Amino acid sequence: MALDGALYYTACNIGLYRTTDPKAGKWESLGKPFDVGDPDLFADDDGKVYLYYGLSFSGTISGMELDPKNQFRPVGQPWVCFRADYARHGWERRGEENLGAPTGPGFQEGPWFEGSWMTRHAGTYYLQYAAPGTEFRGYADGVYTAPSPRGPFTYGPYSPFSHKPTGFIAGAGHSATFADKQGRYWHIATMRISVKHDFERRLGLFPAEFDADGQLHVNTLFGDCPQIAPPERNNSGADAQLGWMLLSYRKRPQASSSLEGFPADSAFDEDIRTFWSARSDRPGEWLSVNLGKRCRIDAVQVNFAEHEATALNRAADLYHQYRLEWSLDGRTWETLADKSGNRTNAPPDYIQLAAPVVAQHVRITNVHMPGGGPFSIRDLRVFGSGQGKPPAKAPRFESHRDASDARNAVVRWEILPDAEGYVVRYGIAESRLYQNLEIRGRKEIVLHDLNSETKYFFAVDAFNDSGRTPGKPQPLR
Repeated sequence: MALDGALYYTACNIGLYRTTDPKAGKWESLGKPFDVGDPDLFADDDGKVYLYYGLSFSGTISGMELDPKNQFRPVGQPWVCFRADYARHGWERRGEENLGAPTGPGFQEGPWFEGSWMTRHAGTYYLQYAAPGTEFRGYADGVYTAPSPRGPFTYGPYSPFSHKPTGFIAGAGHSATFADKQGRYWHIATMRISVKHDFERRLGLFPAEFDADGQLHVNTLFGDCPQIAPPERNNSGADAQLGWMLLSYRKRPQASSSLEGFPADSAFDEDIRTFWSARSDRPGEWLSVNLGKRCRIDAVQVNFAEHEATALNRAADLYHQYRLEWSLDGRTWETLADKSGNRTNAPPDYIQLAAPVVAQHVRITNVHMPGGGPFSIRDLRVFGSGQGKPPAKAPRFESHRDASDARNAVVRWEILPDAEGYVVRYGIAESRLYQNLEIRGRKEIVLHDLNSETKYFFAVDAFNDSGRTPGKPQPLR
């Protein structure tokens, strides 16, 4: 929170800290004027300061006013802003498919309610919150709005407004919505891995917008693909996308060596939770992929894994060194990027080429792997164009609600011979299909994340390595 030329910081159970020079990293403790779960500080335009909080199973998001002139001590009594309501909000239900998960003594649907964040826009207060739990790919953010910081709060029927249950890395909850210097809104969100630990996570950044009538939405469409921050944003964040498609999914790999249980295929499966590992961290260990044809390559993302790594915190050698190469025939190689002298920690490293190259093979060779573990990669992701045409049409599809539970719906579509995958988009109006699911290898999906009292529209797009063909929206039956 910024207030009167200073920056204030807090988190669970640590108290309150203040700095006037955040770049210097010097903070002073202001004690512990409050002790709550997942605290969010909010300074209103009139100088009043509020704290929103909540971190409990099937619980509440609450608020209190703080006195900045009296060591930020609470003013009066706290109040409840809203409560979990998974009986009507399908996306709040716990579990991988929002169908329940073991919690406490048994199998329960109630969410872990947490991660509040307040944003004021055009005189309306947007109190955001996360559910159903950080360890699930459906982790998302919903929103309630109010005319004042104290409420009354009304549920946004388009919730969750930040949602990404599919793709290379899933989850988009426990987040912060903020404006940059140009006044454009962004949403920084928690992305889940949850393999070594339930709270193993990364951060994702997505364009955010407020529609003319105040609807808040976040654009996660192809959110795993390269994007830019354009000088002006004119199309719900869509103009931030470069149009480069993923070229490496399920393509044929080779490797210098592979540990049992960590095959090279795992580096091209679009799943951050799996990875390939060489048998050692020695220089010269390598991984390559045959794209199947000559493609235009614009960028490469290397997502390193930490298999058997033992380094903690800021180890002296915490950086990756490697060489990236391309080839037309898999025998003669040219340099794509040389990071053999790198000294910067970049576990997901992104290389955008100054000029694209046409190639069929890409190879990465280890020079230095930090942490004491073997050379290992979650995914080696290659972006550009297959130099063909997008699918000729979008598929025919049908969608209908579950008669026994309005929180659920089924979407089915035809398989197209020129499509690699499909995007199921949905929302509360034909022009507001802000939620999406990226699907490969399937022709049906069952959703359990709808609001039981909200009317929806759906569309199914087709995509391949050369582009996307949008489908026409139709109402959910």
